[in-house]
Amino acid sequence: MSNIREINISDIKGFKIGSAENSDAGTGVTVLISEGGATAGVDVRGGGPATRETDLLKPENMVQAINGVVLSGGSAFGLEAACGVMDFLEERGIGFETGFGVVPIVCGASLFDLPVGDPAVRPDKAMGRLAAANAFDGKIFMGNHGAGTGATVGKYKGPDRLMKSGQGSAAIQIGSMMVGAVSAVNALGDIFDLEGNKIAGLLSEDGSSFVPTAETMMEDMAAQIDIFKGNTTITCIVTNARLTKAQCTKLASIAHDGYARVIKPVHSTADGDTIFVMASGEVECNFDALAVAATEQVSRAIINGAEEADAAFGLKCAADFKGE
Repeated sequence: MSNIREINISDIKGFKIGSAENSDAGTGVTVLISEGGATAGVDVRGGGPATRETDLLKPENMVQAINGVVLSGGSAFGLEAACGVMDFLEERGIGFETGFGVVPIVCGASLFDLPVGDPAVRPDKAMGRLAAANAFDGKIFMGNHGAGTGATVGKYKGPDRLMKSGQGSAAIQIGSMMVGAVSAVNALGDIFDLEGNKIAGLLSEDGSSFVPTAETMMEDMAAQIDIFKGNTTITCIVTNARLTKAQCTKLASIAHDGYARVIKPVHSTADGDTIFVMASGEVECNFDALAVAATEQVSRAIINGAEEADAAFGLKCAADFKGE
């Protein structure tokens, strides 16, 4: 369609996006900030989430706008990074006015990246603060950066047969409406492109080819397999559309279809798959059309997260199998 234009997610009005990482340790943080406050929602589908401040996003609860979403590595330890983002925003007077000072409303989710790099190093307050500062400087990078620094996929058979993944983004503009997604791709399952071709995931025992995770799991139906713990794909959708909290929540729910299109299997008990939505409220639009567009961007961001990752920590990446 001629009126649809691909854009950089950093071009979406009303948001600042930045990241920081420790590349040697294999972990990092991605921050999405709304200085004026964004209407928000969340939907958690995976069975093993590590999240922060998700209850306040329920439509019936008091707070109507949030100031940030933090996506991080480090498993539950990585939730500490949001405290650094809060400190950074408080110093700039950004947050919910209580009458006794502002309280920045910062939500977040973490993925499990401890199998690579140094598991003793996790995102902390200092890394969260740096990611927030980088957001104000417009510094965000894809691939082995931010929350995707230590991300891997295809983990059903354990750390010896998984692949390197990373952080991806995708965004479009349709008229005055903008919508995009940032995803840190750390799935138990395999990653497929929109044509159904596997691009990353479970490897054969010799690491020379792909093995389908879903079929392998079904073959093990009778066995009591303790599937590899420590996965989770985490995403934040940002848009300049005008939405209610209930609509943001519904949009996050619908957008999980974007996961199902390109991650197979998805939403396992060992994944903490989570999608946040932040809406700046500048443009009126058709909600269902927006949901279609947002879901597509989630799929594309996940694909980009796999394709833009570089080989690291002795792991292969999608580029190693390009053209095979």
